[in-house]
Amino acid sequence: MVEVTKADYEYFNGAVRRYETQSSVLISSSRYLNHPVLRELMAQEMLRRNGPDMPNTAYIPEVAQILHDLEDMPEIFRLFEAEKQRLPEFRNWLDRKLLSDFKAEDVAHCKPGTLGHMIHDFIANSGFNMDVFFQGMKVDSDYTYYLKERALTHDLEHMVTGFGPNNGGELALIAANIRAAYKYFCPELAAYMNRVSNYLKAKSLMKSNLYYPKAVPIQIEAEERGYAQGRNWKFPLMLLPWRELIDISVEEIREEYGITDAPPPGYWEDSTPYSEDPRFPAEQAQSIAAE
Repeated sequence: MVEVTKADYEYFNGAVRRYETQSSVLISSSRYLNHPVLRELMAQEMLRRNGPDMPNTAYIPEVAQILHDLEDMPEIFRLFEAEKQRLPEFRNWLDRKLLSDFKAEDVAHCKPGTLGHMIHDFIANSGFNMDVFFQGMKVDSDYTYYLKERALTHDLEHMVTGFGPNNGGELALIAANIRAAYKYFCPELAAYMNRVSNYLKAKSLMKSNLYYPKAVPIQIEAEERGYAQGRNWKFPLMLLPWRELIDISVEEIREEYGITDAPPPGYWEDSTPYSEDPRFPAEQAQSIAAE
């Protein structure tokens, strides 16, 4: 039987200081730890299995809303303004406010091999909705435009990076965006922009290590390829003028914006089943790709 020894506790916990408080509830110096629902959701989503009763995407909106509610929004707005002055592409993107809310008819004319043709195929045949988050949001400021456009470009980023909508591809795209954000933006704004992404990455890796070890090598490779590609991006891909690129080939877009080492179509296509619970028959399993 494995047992952590007294010497181990003393070595790792020797500097722990106990503070007393008059509070009648749990309280710490962290506003995140102080939020009881966030504590519960993060513990549940990192420690539970995946099953047909609850997809891997469950409670993402709740966690995103709580994290937003806990932000120092005046400071976030200040960072937006400061970065607009420092970064011309970011300023131009926010000033133009071009929404990538494509409809099938917008790209029906696009030739095979172009981004627009891929968009049309996705809208017509994938069964997914490109308007994945903040549905119905009114864009009336730089901040609401950022939120809406970043959601709208998620599947476009899948198309041009080669990181397909599957378990491996989702983790690769998360890693690429994290790396690109920290390369381009100041650390404080990059951290804000990646709150939810880091949560998704952490819970996926934690659950796989606990329950789905065959998924872990795939996820490690996906993160490595994502970080490597994101480091080479010209700037975060949400800033691309997507509506002006629909008649351009994906290969040209990749060359122009530093999108390197894109996996071939279908890469990691079999990664999702590795992260599904083997206790349930395949016909009951919930897809976890759209994480």
